[in-house]
Amino acid sequence: MDLQRLHKERRLAFWGQVLPYLGYVIQSGLAVVFGFALIAFAAWYTSLLMHIPPDLPIRWIMLIVAIPIAHASFRTYLNEADIVFLRPQEHAMPQYFKASRIRGVVYKIFGLLLLSIILWPLYIRSDAAPKPLLLTLLLFVLLKLLFSYGGWQELRMVSVGGSVGYRLLRWVLAVLMIAAWLWQPPLHSLPFIVLVGVVYVLVLRLPVKLLVAWEKLIRTEGMQAARVMRTLGWFVDVPALTQRVTPRRWLSWLGGNIPWNRRGAYRYLLFKTFLRTEPAGIVIRLGILGLLIIYITHASWIGIAVYLFFIFLIGVQITSLRQYHRDSLWLQLYPIPAHSRRASFLDFVVRLTLPAAVVLWLPFLAKGTEDLLSTVLILVGGVLVVFLLRGTQAKKWRLDGQDEEEV
Repeated sequence: MDLQRLHKERRLAFWGQVLPYLGYVIQSGLAVVFGFALIAFAAWYTSLLMHIPPDLPIRWIMLIVAIPIAHASFRTYLNEADIVFLRPQEHAMPQYFKASRIRGVVYKIFGLLLLSIILWPLYIRSDAAPKPLLLTLLLFVLLKLLFSYGGWQELRMVSVGGSVGYRLLRWVLAVLMIAAWLWQPPLHSLPFIVLVGVVYVLVLRLPVKLLVAWEKLIRTEGMQAARVMRTLGWFVDVPALTQRVTPRRWLSWLGGNIPWNRRGAYRYLLFKTFLRTEPAGIVIRLGILGLLIIYITHASWIGIAVYLFFIFLIGVQITSLRQYHRDSLWLQLYPIPAHSRRASFLDFVVRLTLPAAVVLWLPFLAKGTEDLLSTVLILVGGVLVVFLLRGTQAKKWRLDGQDEEEV
């Protein structure tokens, strides 16, 4: 069996399913919004380059932009049947995974280099001792290759706890190595980076690994395919795929005060689904990142734009749960009317998005009482975005015909 050809056929088959939906995504107005956003960003960035604040924390900005170097993900296109039908070829599976490992690095390196080049004019104008461009780009590429190698080794580890520990180590080392390069002279930082990299590669050899971790790779592939479909689901109805379920006991108290009756049943289901699926993790990460960026930019109008944008991003993740139980058999069996599900879902969106808007607004309080009116108006704008999201979801619910039972 030609395993490289099999990988290519599966990749083309998957993206062949996705491409027909892209036309609907473009028709939704995303292309127009993206174009206006690009023009606005270019105008703002040009203005920033001409009037750079003297206290701009450019090294911290560079660090935040470069931290995704530690991110590692690979599309293998494996499925459940492969445990039976491809296991006899396990010794030759490195040929199959070769394309996955290459594609898992090349696109990310391209994006990283593009961001670095865009940010470079601001960096060399703001930093007192900027590093050479080519040397910095070369270092970023090598670090990306290093951490991609580490991410692949984590997928092969037998111990689940060991894999989690090495993932955390990968991100910590990325922060340390990038910070060393940005804050220290090259003659000091380069030996440190090389030494840490060599030790990291040696430490990766310690855990027990499988030649092919079938279950873990299949589960990871299912999550990544579902993520693509869920993104398309923001614009058009797509087939639902298996979602990863993650117990988060430290958040299990959320939704615990919902009345135990028919009116609160669907809202309770939505809360528990949110807590145990991927959107909750994304919302938490977006919240932390948003707080950091808003705190840095809260003194200018950029902070307001970032604030409203992060509310929108968090709202998109929360409203994605609209599709999670749409085709569930149990909702047809239990006596929960469609109009009740609609009201519960809209209430759920407001109950989660509104507190997020308030939390993201807190950095603006650092301005004190000198401009209290504008600070309050910013919060009002955030609340308006929340209710605009609610109104949009109510309209989508009606267009989908999910409340026909009201008639």
